[in-house]
Amino acid sequence: MTHFIILPGSGGSGPEHWQSRWENANPAMRRFQPSSWDLPDFTDWLAALETAVIQAPEPPVLVAHSLSCLLIAHWQKISQRPVRAALLAGVPDPKSAVFPGYGMPFAGIPVGRLRFASLVVTSTNDPYGSPEYAEARAKQWGSRFVVIGPAGHINAESGLGDWQQGLDLLNAFVSEVEAPDSDGTAVVRDR
Repeated sequence: MTHFIILPGSGGSGPEHWQSRWENANPAMRRFQPSSWDLPDFTDWLAALETAVIQAPEPPVLVAHSLSCLLIAHWQKISQRPVRAALLAGVPDPKSAVFPGYGMPFAGIPVGRLRFASLVVTSTNDPYGSPEYAEARAKQWGSRFVVIGPAGHINAESGLGDWQQGLDLLNAFVSEVEAPDSDGTAVVRDR
């Protein structure tokens, strides 16, 4: 069984958010637990992600939204814990006018490829980051890249409900990713 760690952005993805719906529908999905959803503390969020990965019974798939996409980019540089893959939805641009001040500690994003397979999903009208920004991040991270059309910040306010399209993207992507080898590296099989 594949295990998933749900990583909401600030606010914690309430009950109408697709992340919460996925988590409620699938016992293999569990949420990481930082001390505060509303005032994210960078160090605390890093530690919470590390704890969640340690507690996973096998290398997990990370399912991140918004600020947690940036968190993953930082965490994977300082931890060697194996991860199978990551879905990164709604990657925010720290230079956007609506990026919150409390998120600035997450902003100095490390350069280079992620050390595991990843899929960046963006919207054509995300107020937190343009498709061009998300595509640039995907290229830098070595991620696959998908634009889903006008879906805002890909959150509860976007009216996505269970976001079946996102779940289909996740399942298809995970089915193509090999389990990590002994050094923690996972690769996507050629199609």
